[in-house]
Amino acid sequence: MEEGPRGGETSFAPLLFYGWVVVAITFVVGLTSAGVRAALGVFIVPLENEFAWNRAEIAGAAALSLVTLGLAAPISGRLADRFGPRLVMLGSIGLLAVGVGATALMDSLWQLSLLWGVIVGLGAGGAGSVLHATVATRWFVARRGLVTGVLGTAGSTGQLIFIPALMVAVVTLGWRAGLLALALVALALIIPILIWMRDDPADMGLVPHGTRGGEGKPAARDDAGAVPLRAAIRTPEFWLLAGSFFVCGGTANGLIGTHLIPHAIDHGIPEITAAATVGVMGGMNVVGTLMSGWLTDKVDPRRLLALYYSFRGLSLFILPFVTDFSGLLIFAVIYGLDWFATVPPTVMLTARRFGRRSIGTVYGWIFFSHQLGAATAALGGGAVRVWLGDYQMAFLAAGVLAMVGAGMALLIRVEQPARALAPSQSGP
Repeated sequence: MEEGPRGGETSFAPLLFYGWVVVAITFVVGLTSAGVRAALGVFIVPLENEFAWNRAEIAGAAALSLVTLGLAAPISGRLADRFGPRLVMLGSIGLLAVGVGATALMDSLWQLSLLWGVIVGLGAGGAGSVLHATVATRWFVARRGLVTGVLGTAGSTGQLIFIPALMVAVVTLGWRAGLLALALVALALIIPILIWMRDDPADMGLVPHGTRGGEGKPAARDDAGAVPLRAAIRTPEFWLLAGSFFVCGGTANGLIGTHLIPHAIDHGIPEITAAATVGVMGGMNVVGTLMSGWLTDKVDPRRLLALYYSFRGLSLFILPFVTDFSGLLIFAVIYGLDWFATVPPTVMLTARRFGRRSIGTVYGWIFFSHQLGAATAALGGGAVRVWLGDYQMAFLAAGVLAMVGAGMALLIRVEQPARALAPSQSGP
């Protein structure tokens, strides 16, 4: 049974650890952020039709959004480390609502780049993977991998819910109505965040779930043992984690997240059917990411990462030959199983190597590398489509890149304890 209120002022302990409430709020915020982030793939064809912008121009706005999302990650991670995730969550949701609502009123390409590329990117970055990692490491010691996996499924769940619904709204009501609906959903989340979100177990007189020897004491609220970024970047492990996550972003959010629906439409698959297939992919990813979180607590995370990247590479080698609904459905099942499964082992390796009090800052920059990869692939995929008339070469190149990511994962070492990177020992 979990820790009671501060100082033992009541005679009973709560049946439910409050960290699970925090996880639930973070999950809903994360799925909304992910649904918004992935929505541009639904709007690419309608924007082409209305404004006569080409695929590469729209992909440029998507790439800018992915880079901005990546830049927001270390900033929001640092803010979460200093001021707590609640404030970051409120600011991020506010930015999402403003950016999406204003995009519904745009009429020029530069407005798309500013509103979606910058404002929505900042909001999505603040409410995304780094916030999940911060919540998981603050509130949980035991089951941390599982919690990270649960929060990791927020991305696929958001796409499972939002992408098909948005496509129906776009086809029946128009793309502007779909964006306004997204903005209202984001605004509604401010209420539960204000009422129920808490920054730290100490706010409730608790210790992190699974803490040993800490019964009856509030969780310490300091950065003891934190590894500074300048020390972390001197290690090869930081660059291997960042490099493999660059591959993850390029082969997931950047290429597939941005261009899979347009690729399907190019081959005559109806818009709603293509969006529903992405929903299937999201559903499979819920299974894959939950399993990944469970396995991360039990299996060497490096081997898991190598397996995931190899599996992803094989599925991307298949995609150029997918030209009908049945083939797209098979790809969605195979690819979906490890879409976000890379997150739990990457977070676990970062926490083991650099310490949980550094997770917001260090993982934030690793996640920025993820978004650089995503932006590169989003822009490159659009350019390949314009130059060659299809996405085949882009998908094959991504498959090769995924195999490189598998090799990088196997080179990561975690034997050296994080205290060896402490500021007093990190050199000038």
